[in-house]
Amino acid sequence: MSKTRSIRWDKLDNTANLFPSIAGESMTNVYRISVTLTDEIDSEKLQEALDIVLPKFGLFNVRLRMGVFWNYFEENGKKAPKVHEENTFPCRFIRPNKNHSYLFRVTYYKNRINLEVFHVLTDGMGGINFLRELTYQYLRLTHPEIAKLKGNSLTQGTSLNREDSFVKNYKSSKPSGFNRQKAYLLKLEKVPDGEFGLIHGMMPVSQLKQVCHRYGVSINDYLVACFVWSVYQECFHGMPNDMPVRVAVPVNLRPYFDSVTTKNFFVMISAEFRPQNSSYTFEEVLKIVTDSINSQISKEHLEDLFSYSVSNQKNILMRPVPLFIKNLAMKAVYTQSALANTTTITNIGNIKVEPEYEPYITGFYSFIPMSKGQPMKGTICSYKDTLVFTFSSILADTMIQRSFFKKLVNDGVEVTIETN
Repeated sequence: MSKTRSIRWDKLDNTANLFPSIAGESMTNVYRISVTLTDEIDSEKLQEALDIVLPKFGLFNVRLRMGVFWNYFEENGKKAPKVHEENTFPCRFIRPNKNHSYLFRVTYYKNRINLEVFHVLTDGMGGINFLRELTYQYLRLTHPEIAKLKGNSLTQGTSLNREDSFVKNYKSSKPSGFNRQKAYLLKLEKVPDGEFGLIHGMMPVSQLKQVCHRYGVSINDYLVACFVWSVYQECFHGMPNDMPVRVAVPVNLRPYFDSVTTKNFFVMISAEFRPQNSSYTFEEVLKIVTDSINSQISKEHLEDLFSYSVSNQKNILMRPVPLFIKNLAMKAVYTQSALANTTTITNIGNIKVEPEYEPYITGFYSFIPMSKGQPMKGTICSYKDTLVFTFSSILADTMIQRSFFKKLVNDGVEVTIETN
């Protein structure tokens, strides 16, 4: 008798457990990473590339299943989702029953390939991993001269590790380190339902480094401070306010805990500015924001942040609680923490590609969707000497974005704007 192959399954990582309980049409938790190429996209070749790459990534080749006590992943095995030309606003909710049960989508527009990922699968690092290999495979199919050199295998540095690094590295009995005090929220007129505004600001990394060297801060600290400064100028008009501007800043934990996992492995810290006096200078705001961030960047504090959540997950009293009750509890905790931040600014980092593919790749973009209480967010990524700061927003007014880029220009950074 022939043996039936068993279907593989996998647990969700500690952070991923939250996303199914809060995701929906109005809060999709679907982020996008895009790559632009020198030539227009061949849809048939892109589909062929996805068909080749997907089976090699167990992390993406899954569907989400609902258990009695927890959600879990199950090996999918269906055909790859259909690649199609982009014809809607980005970061829409992914309905698995209309997507071959997969939790990601691939679209294209002119010379751009878009990967959109439900955050339950992985964070930005895992998304970059997959998009990069998809792009390599596509370029090998469209440029035979590369295929002769590289074949169809994944590049040596691409990780397929799927450990839950939260569980591996947590320490028990840690107190919660999350701020739950309500922050200033951007309650401005919104665009019509379903619309999604994007503004990409492209700038030379070399110029940005010069400005940051002059201020004595990192690029990330400077850009977060520029956002805080813009809110202070445009919404507070330079006056005191009881509500703090608080920016959630995701921190990639892999370097701190020697991890190469492709699952989610990040925590949120918060950069806070509370305008208690009148007429702060930008330098003063920058110092407050930088000190706020740096005071939280230590392995011990980062460990405290995720250990609290993992301890709750592993609590023996929580295990037999039905999933629908856990979902209600997670929604309540999420709502409280979400309203504690004015916005989120995430830094995907510098994206590098293999030298053989560089002549065919012109750049990368990334952005994240809206969430409860946060109608505007920012995303940073760079490729070679170009950094892109993307504002994603459902607000009708662009005064904060204008003020942000104006500050950069006044500091000596040349900015090129692209928007939908």
